[in-house]
Amino acid sequence: MINTGVIRGKIIDLALQGKLSSHNDTDSNVDQLLSEIFSKNGGKEKISERDLPFKIPQNWRWIKLGWVMNIDRGGSPRPIKAYITNETNGINWIKIGDVAKDGKYITETKEKIRPEGEKKSRRVYPGDFLLTNSMSFGRPYISKIEGCIHDGWLVLRNSENVFDLDFLYYLLSSTYAYSQFTQKASGSTVDNLNKEKVGDAIVPLPPVEEQKRIVASIERIIPSLSIIDDLQNQYASNLEALNSKLIDADIKGKLTEQLPEDGTAEELYQKIQHEKETLIRSKKLKKAKGLPTIEEDEIPFEIPSNWKWVRIGDVFTLQACKNVTASEIKNDSDDSYRFLCYGGNGVRGYVTKSNVSGRHVLIGRQGALCGNINMADGDFYATEHAVVVYQYANTEPDWAGYVLKALNLNQYATSVAQPGLAVGKIEKVLMPLPPVAEQKRIARKIEDVMAAISIED
Repeated sequence: MINTGVIRGKIIDLALQGKLSSHNDTDSNVDQLLSEIFSKNGGKEKISERDLPFKIPQNWRWIKLGWVMNIDRGGSPRPIKAYITNETNGINWIKIGDVAKDGKYITETKEKIRPEGEKKSRRVYPGDFLLTNSMSFGRPYISKIEGCIHDGWLVLRNSENVFDLDFLYYLLSSTYAYSQFTQKASGSTVDNLNKEKVGDAIVPLPPVEEQKRIVASIERIIPSLSIIDDLQNQYASNLEALNSKLIDADIKGKLTEQLPEDGTAEELYQKIQHEKETLIRSKKLKKAKGLPTIEEDEIPFEIPSNWKWVRIGDVFTLQACKNVTASEIKNDSDDSYRFLCYGGNGVRGYVTKSNVSGRHVLIGRQGALCGNINMADGDFYATEHAVVVYQYANTEPDWAGYVLKALNLNQYATSVAQPGLAVGKIEKVLMPLPPVAEQKRIARKIEDVMAAISIED
């Protein structure tokens, strides 16, 4: 099984080291911001170099949480039962058990207390962070409600607004922050934190603009891990089934959001036809035979309303290339043999010339593995057993590879002794066509999931 919890932690830790975001010269100046804060609140001691756990980008700074945040501890009025109330003027009484199912927010409480049980230091407001300070200490949650907290919580208030709210959540959720809290926790019977220990925690501070980019990077990947969780629940440790179901979700439009600004697949389809017609008129492309009209009873499943059912040959041109003898292929490259040679099952070696240029999907058309999908990029040689997929109107090659793989083209092979795929048969196969912008999002989403899996490996 893939441990997505470990992967989540690694992704967040990489983000906090500046490895998931761009560093822009136009971002706000962190030094200037800190200077303004210190001029109001007094100077701060210098952090020793030996206390810094890793390198951060040049325009980031190391700070202590207490420099920029107000931190207080909750407390329970005694005896607490005397203050519990059902009255409408009761104040939300926030306990550990009130954490929402998403594990991030506190949106409601099971109990309320009378106003006279409140103390100012216990009061929290929407946007405040609550940090467990005993038992399962060091776990952050964001309050979306106003209320009071008992002594099992610390409240952290982003008083100087140096942190983006979501970035701060990921920062406090990181294994790096938790390891500091663990080291600082102490107690005779139960380990606990106090506000001084949390305020002494050393954390990286990027410009707020980059914080937002970091959040966007994390939140592009984390939902993909939820997809893995869902699929693992269904398919256990079978990674082949996991990948298959992920790509199956791709072709059904369940992997990404459909956005109005993407336009429609019908508009893309018309652009493709226009581009093909232009190439035919200039004699750069042979006119293909007409393909059968798609009938209603052929459509296997529903797709989003801005997608379109097409036949493969409607939107791609498929071309089987030329034979090359075994004696013309070398296993290793050199100055002469510098072009990859692709056969029906992928790379065969190196040859002295190329016959295709660009990024293309290749479909194997001969043998037991016919219908398998490979991706080739740059200048390369494709043999007669590799069908090159030519695309139009900026259709996304990586998406094309995923969708053609999902179609399981091997099922259309003929002959048992030496299976083969006829180009004419492949052209008639139905496929769903999304707008180009969504094609790119689908390809990126699948890449993110695959990358997440490789982190664990």
